Amino acid sequence: MISTIKRINGSTRDFVYETVKQQIINWELEPGTKISEKEVAEKLEVSRTPVREAFMNLAQEELLGVYPQSGTRVSQIDLSLVEEGRFVRENIERAIVKEACKNFEEDQLFQLETNLTMQDLCLEKGTHHRLFELDDAFHRLLFEGSGKKRTWEMIRKMNTHFDRLRMLRLASNPDWDVLVSQHKDIFGYISKKEADLAEEAMKTHLHLVDFEKEELKERYPSYFK
Repeated sequence: MISTIKRINGSTRDFVYETVKQQIINWELEPGTKISEKEVAEKLEVSRTPVREAFMNLAQEELLGVYPQSGTRVSQIDLSLVEEGRFVRENIERAIVKEACKNFEEDQLFQLETNLTMQDLCLEKGTHHRLFELDDAFHRLLFEGSGKKRTWEMIRKMNTHFDRLRMLRLASNPDWDVLVSQHKDIFGYISKKEADLAEEAMKTHLHLVDFEKEELKERYPSYFK
């Protein structure tokens, strides 16, 4: 069942697209779930046309699959797309942290430190959804502080399967300390302007998902392609 989110600025198509996409990433719509234009249009109180357009965009990102005999269903996670998204992020973000080591000033470092404080609080009483948001915000701050906001927005579109796996990992494994600790390492190296160590720490961080993806595939075989 589709639930609504707050309507964002922009077109109705974008509103539908973002709503359904977040439902998929957050595992409110599991792989294999049947989804219809009619149901979504009625739930979100929009016409069928923007829903059809949003479905086309989601199908292009391979989040939805259209099957002649059974309709439209949420796609399974494709590990080849996970790896491609991770590869792009690793190579770009290694360059981003080197930029941060050279250019970040006190205000930008303070924003990162504030984010890390919230991550620590999340370890005590947060949810995996909130930690996912803080994780994304930490990386976004690196891009924005380096003047690469459009680059961040570009790679986000390539990382939906990677994001689904990240969310599943957080939901399945409540031991989030490693994730937060790696963020702190990256911050520490940026603060000290140790570019080579920051780059290596980012590489290690973005390989974290590799250690658990096979275990997740064994535990949830129906979720994977």
